[in-house]
Amino acid sequence: MTPFWIALQFLTTFPVRLSVMPTPQQNAQALLFYPVVGLLMGGILYGIALLLHALPLVLLSSVILVLWIWLTGGLHLDGLADTADAWIGGFGDKARTLEIMKDPSCGPIGVLSLIVVCILKWSALCVLLQQQCYSALILFPVLGRLVPLFFFLSTDYVRDKGLGSQLSQHLARPIAMALLLLMPLVALYWAWVGTVVIATFYLVLWYLRYKFIQRIGGVTGDTIGASIEMIELATLFSFVMATFYFT
Repeated sequence: MTPFWIALQFLTTFPVRLSVMPTPQQNAQALLFYPVVGLLMGGILYGIALLLHALPLVLLSSVILVLWIWLTGGLHLDGLADTADAWIGGFGDKARTLEIMKDPSCGPIGVLSLIVVCILKWSALCVLLQQQCYSALILFPVLGRLVPLFFFLSTDYVRDKGLGSQLSQHLARPIAMALLLLMPLVALYWAWVGTVVIATFYLVLWYLRYKFIQRIGGVTGDTIGASIEMIELATLFSFVMATFYFT
């Protein structure tokens, strides 16, 4: 169970304490539990939506979004802001892009990216909750936590001394591949809407991979965090849009 607790400690704000320092193998095994943590997070969002369904729509959407951010401690939003700053400030140069990513301060582009993503998420949540598709809240955190598996399976980790290099080296690839291929199929529960979500999931992932390789030759922890946010937003948005065409 240690890999699960590692995943829970890293991805959430739950007060998890590890008795010993995890090994590189355990850290890599923890990646396989990321979707499970996503399922737990989605279940919490779903439960809160059901519990507070009588609230005004605007207020309920705000509560769900704030809870969503709080559960992760803003971990992936930090990666999004760093990536956005580096992408604009790097002027297409790999070394400069990577250097800006290491800067802990958040520039105006990073702040703007956070505002845009949160507004779009909040707007999509309003529509989703208005249609009472509460159970769909379980789906998006799960798809988001499949993102690291995709990148560690398919893309080089740029920083040789980073934790990501160890994760990629010790990752159980057959199991990771099975999770990446099978878990998105859960979206088929929503029929054609789910099909659109699955297509969006893979298309956005491959596009992000292409852009990361083009700019820096691979991925970093920040770009993976940014991708989690982008996948959550893209799948949530595509779900909401598809409901107007296929239901």
